[in-house]
Amino acid sequence: AALPKATVLDLSCNKLSTLPSDFCGLTHLVKLDLSKNKLQHLPADFGRLVNLQHLDLLNNRLVTLPVSFAQLKNLKWLDLKDNPLDPVLAKVAGDCLDEKQCKQCANKVLQHMKAVQADQERERQRRLEAEREAEKKREAKQRAKEAQEREVRKREKAEEKERRRKEYDALKAAKREQEKKPKKETNQAPKSKSGSRPRKPPPRKHPRSWAVLKLLLLLLLLCVAGGLVACRVTELQQQPFCTSLNTIYDNAVQSLRRHEILQWVLQTDSKQ
Repeated sequence: AALPKATVLDLSCNKLSTLPSDFCGLTHLVKLDLSKNKLQHLPADFGRLVNLQHLDLLNNRLVTLPVSFAQLKNLKWLDLKDNPLDPVLAKVAGDCLDEKQCKQCANKVLQHMKAVQADQERERQRRLEAEREAEKKREAKQRAKEAQEREVRKREKAEEKERRRKEYDALKAAKREQEKKPKKETNQAPKSKSGSRPRKPPPRKHPRSWAVLKLLLLLLLLCVAGGLVACRVTELQQQPFCTSLNTIYDNAVQSLRRHEILQWVLQTDSKQ
């Protein structure tokens, strides 16, 4: 790391199992020898070594290469022999027994890693698109839920308003009915101070029956008066019936004469 502008680095036969991420800061490297180590993977940002032209990874424990390997556009020589590579990658890399094969290995591996990078980019885009679609659906669902909640609140508010209006109309109608009641019901006579109930008015007599009764009494009086006149003036006064009637009349007159007022009335009547 203290030699950031180094262009050639030989780390072969050092039993290296990993490389630190800071190693990719040596961006001026042109030739790198990592053969005969125990590397199981390269740093994820290994593609930062954009000036690298010669790379020896012979006899390591690599299975795959980082996707950033596709950024090594200047790579012209590559050796991946004696690594437990993925079958697809091993088939693409082929052998590196001479200069020509090593150059073909570099070219084919770069093309393969570019295809892998493109596939991963498409997959990433697909995932991003799926996430965006899912987010849109969640937002749409949330908006629909909020709209439904607003509709429910609006309906509840309208129902509450209608309920209050009905209660107001009912109270108003009850008040109008109360005002329409007869005054004799609303203005009843108050109870006496003692708390007793007011007396009921006497039952009304039937005027027709009373008139008939008075007429009968008048006819009876006329008959009695006529009988008295007949018994005292006519020749019938010698009859037993008239004799009894005259006797009763005389006794009644004598009894009434005992009263001063009646005597005055009788005297006046006698003179007339």
